[in-house]
Amino acid sequence: MALILSIDTSIDTATICLAKEGVILGSETNTEPKQHGSFIQKAIASLLSKTKTEISELDAISVANGPGSYTGLRVGLSSAKGLCFVLNKPLLLINTLELLAQATIRRAAFNNIEVSDYLFCPMIDARRLEVFTAVYNHTLENIIKPNALVLDSNSLFEQLNERKVFFSGNGSPKFRLLTKSQNADFITIEELDKTKALASMSEITFTNIKNNNLAYSEPFYIKEVFFAEKSKL
Repeated sequence: MALILSIDTSIDTATICLAKEGVILGSETNTEPKQHGSFIQKAIASLLSKTKTEISELDAISVANGPGSYTGLRVGLSSAKGLCFVLNKPLLLINTLELLAQATIRRAAFNNIEVSDYLFCPMIDARRLEVFTAVYNHTLENIIKPNALVLDSNSLFEQLNERKVFFSGNGSPKFRLLTKSQNADFITIEELDKTKALASMSEITFTNIKNNNLAYSEPFYIKEVFFAEKSKL
C-alpha cells in the first residue's frame, strides 16, 4: 500500500501528484515551463495540505528524469533527491519517454483501439527538427532505444512500413507535417492523462524497487549539450 509523491517537471507542463497504490489522491499542475522552479515546492506543500497528508507518511518519491528540458530535469530531480535524503525514502526514476508512451497506450485503449496492433513513438521537442524519441510496443518493450533524431519525411520508415505507429508528445506535431505514411496516427499532448500514467508507473517501479544511490542519480539527457540554455547576462 505505497503512498508515493510523484514529480514531473521534464517537459512543458509540470505535474505533482500524490497516489496510493497507483490511485491519485490529488495533483497540481503548471503550464508555464519557465516557472517550474518556483512552482514545485509550493505545489508539494499545497498538495500535502489538501490531502491532509504528513510528509513523513510518504513511502517513496518518484521523478521523471528525462529526457526533457535541461532546467526542468534539474529542478525535478534536485527536489526529489532533497526530499528522499531528508526523509530517508527511496527515489524512483521514471523515464519521460516511457511515461509518454504509457499515457498514449492508456488513451488508445480508452478509445477502444487494439493497442497490440500498434507501435508507440513518443517525441519530445528538442528544437528545430530534432526530437528525443524511442519506439515501444504495447507492453512498453523497447523496439528502438531512446535517441536524438533529426526528423525528415523518411524518419522511422521501417517501422511505419511494417505496422501502424501512434505518435505523441510535444515533438510529434513536427513529424505530422513531414510524414505521408498512412500508418502514422497522432495523439495530441492535450489528450494524454500523463498524471495517471505517472502514478501507475511509480507504483509499478516501487513494487520492483532497487534502491538508487541518491548521490549519483542524474537526469537522463541523451544529449546534455543540446539542453544547455544560453545565459541572458
